[in-house]
Amino acid sequence: MDRSLFAESGIFKDLDDEEIEGVGEVCQTVEFKVGDYIFREGDEGDRLFIIEKGEVRISRHVAGAGEEAITVLRRGACFGEMSVLDSSQRSMDAIAHSRCTLITISREDFRGLLESNPELANKILWSTVLLLCERLRGANEARRSLMVMAMF
Repeated sequence: MDRSLFAESGIFKDLDDEEIEGVGEVCQTVEFKVGDYIFREGDEGDRLFIIEKGEVRISRHVAGAGEEAITVLRRGACFGEMSVLDSSQRSMDAIAHSRCTLITISREDFRGLLESNPELANKILWSTVLLLCERLRGANEARRSLMVMAMF
């Protein structure tokens, strides 16, 4: 497994080589062409993804306006983990922005990793907490900016 890829990803960055090998054993590789949906808002969230090559656009459909792109993710970015953790439906669309190669781990395999190795689980879950805090701060800042703009 490509150590540098996992070092770039938010939730696996603190793992050592042996732990990465263990994660690699449950990974699958999938490829998507430009414009392919990786998942759609409302889909079951049964796996998480790490971008090995290419770009993925995270967006949502806005009634009367069409697609609203939230962000474009690049190599090393991890996405889809929220639905894997809380068994919820997808909250946004993920679309191949360019031809891309993704590493994917199913919910069942991800949970199996966490349950079988408490030290690994601690590292992954702390990294996940920090990643989600970073995203929440970004969302709060964006909301604050929108509120300020709405005043004028």
